[in-house]
Parts: sequence; C-alpha cells; structure tokens
Amino acid sequence: MTSLQEKPARQHDGQDAPNTFDRIYAVVRQIPRGRVATYGQVAALAGNPRWSRVVGYALHVNPDPAHIPCYRVVNRFGRVSDAFAFGGGNRQIELLEAEGVPCHDGVVDLGTYQWQA
Repeated sequence: MTSLQEKPARQHDGQDAPNTFDRIYAVVRQIPRGRVATYGQVAALAGNPRWSRVVGYALHVNPDPAHIPCYRVVNRFGRVSDAFAFGGGNRQIELLEAEGVPCHDGVVDLGTYQWQA
C-alpha cells in the first residue's frame, strides 16, 4: 500500500457543478408562492438526497434571485437561514410573510406550509 504522499491528488474539473446547480434551481423555481421546501427536499428532487449542503451553496450564489426564489427554502426544522444571501434571516421572513407564510421566531410550520411536490 502506498502512503498518502504517493497517491496523486484527485482532480475535479468542475463540470458537474453547472448541471447540478441548474437542477437545483429548476426545483426551487417550482416551489409555489405560499409554500416552502427544505434543503433536503430540494436535494432529493434535484437528484441526490445527500446534496443538502450543495443546495445551500447553490442558493447562496443564486445568479437570479428575481426568478429563483431561494427564500422559500428552509432547514429541516422549518428555520430560516441567518445567513440568507440576500439580506439575512429577517429579509427571508419578510418575503415569506408577504406570501402568507407566517414565521414564528424564525420558524415556518412545515406541517402546514411545506410544499408537497
């Protein structure tokens, strides 16, 4: 067996990222007004339920927030993101509440408002 120093570094050309992000954005575009989805739910619908963190990153670098409503994505407990890319958690709450989704202490009731794709 060779040591770690002898093994070549695994190369990644980044070719998968645009396709992955496009799939994530396509799912997020489908979340209707007045509903939310979780990162894991978006990941599963985009093709891999283990992509929750990838979903978070893709939404953080959202190239078109006017057409990709990333504020409709919350964590598995319904909590909004403190690091919401377009103005912090308070802005995410404002956007959700404007669509009729109440947030109590930064948490959405998933039993009522989770999108059923």
